[in-house]
Amino acid sequence: MKNVLGYLLTPVYLLVFGLLLLVFHPVQMLCRRLGGYHPRKKAVDILNFLLIYSLSIMGCRIRFRGFELLPEGRPLIIVSNHQNTLDIPPIVWGFRKHHPKFVSKQELGKGIPSISYNLRHGGSALIDRKNGRQSIVEITRLGKHIEKENYAASIFPEGTRSKTGRVKTFQPAGIASLLRAAPSAIIVPFVIDGNFELMPKGYYPMTFGTPLTYTVLPPIDPAGRDVKELTLEVEQQIKKHLGQEIEG
Repeated sequence: MKNVLGYLLTPVYLLVFGLLLLVFHPVQMLCRRLGGYHPRKKAVDILNFLLIYSLSIMGCRIRFRGFELLPEGRPLIIVSNHQNTLDIPPIVWGFRKHHPKFVSKQELGKGIPSISYNLRHGGSALIDRKNGRQSIVEITRLGKHIEKENYAASIFPEGTRSKTGRVKTFQPAGIASLLRAAPSAIIVPFVIDGNFELMPKGYYPMTFGTPLTYTVLPPIDPAGRDVKELTLEVEQQIKKHLGQEIEG
């Protein structure tokens, strides 16, 4: 029965998903033109709330955990596993008080209603994966921004989505660049659990009744820590939380 519901309800959810992106694109533009950053951000927050909770169409049970652990008055570097494109809305909504920005590939900055506009005008870092220098410059700019404003930067150090849900090796370079530019930032391990099961074959069919859990693990103060060791520690904590084998 779940398989049947998946086939039947996926088009309904995708229609709602697409309509939300189309509707909120001009809403963002209008908010930015009339009021600047903060009204536009409110629109983005509402959009991402609707994107997450419209998954109730697919019978998803959604839980946010551990957000009471987040410190106040410090910039955050959110380090997360990456399962699919639906990883972004829970970060935007869950960390909304901390104004999350993203380290994202340059290609996402064009052509996607609402999402591309937010990436371009929300302060995120759009990087060219083939151009190391450009990537470092962009990530450094983002780090300085979150340091100044006490905002959050979100990074997926696997570099790409995991097609199996298995956490790949975390690369420390992006985290290191953020920490150099935002020395007062604290590392926040963030676990995305269930998004892979929701979309094992891509956008169609999605799996009906998937539990989705988004968990903040205890933040880690990076002061005096080796970045490679720190990155490995975050990777292992996320794997452990997901019940995956820790190598080495």
